[in-house]
Amino acid sequence: MSRLPQIDPATATGEAAELLDQVQKALGVTPNMTKTMANSPALLKGYLALSGALATGALPTAVRERLALTTAEANGCTYCLSAHTYIGANVAKVDPDELENARFAKSNDEHTQALLQLSNDILHARGAVSDDSIAQARAAGVTDAEIGEVVGHIALNVLTNYFNVLSQVDNDWPVVTPTNSLG
Repeated sequence: MSRLPQIDPATATGEAAELLDQVQKALGVTPNMTKTMANSPALLKGYLALSGALATGALPTAVRERLALTTAEANGCTYCLSAHTYIGANVAKVDPDELENARFAKSNDEHTQALLQLSNDILHARGAVSDDSIAQARAAGVTDAEIGEVVGHIALNVLTNYFNVLSQVDNDWPVVTPTNSLG
């Protein structure tokens, strides 16, 4: 059971109502995470702004979903692992084996593998990666824009992972459990 209440879009008021309406129009659904984030319209607005900005970047949807899976697995977030497995399969059309591999920063595609490995290195080193880590990514064709966006996606995904684990948001996706499940 969630530690924070979900704001019902039907009874929400003010900025929370506007933001939840925006989510519904964009996704066709209003996930429980966004309903719970609506307790703080500033948080929901910030999440939507960063998510929207990164969606226009250099990284394609299929890669973004895999980056989210790598981070969710590392942080033990059942909600995000479940959501991004579903979105990866049904929206981004990522192969099920690639979705499973992404949880552990693996891919059969060399460029995607380099992005996932770099993301994992950054996440676990809290940004203090080695020159070799950056050189390996660049050798696989990772651009400076992609390196920057990987950091942005880590920030976005850590935000949602920590929020969902802390809040114990009710999962509204087919459940996928991390190997080190925290929530």
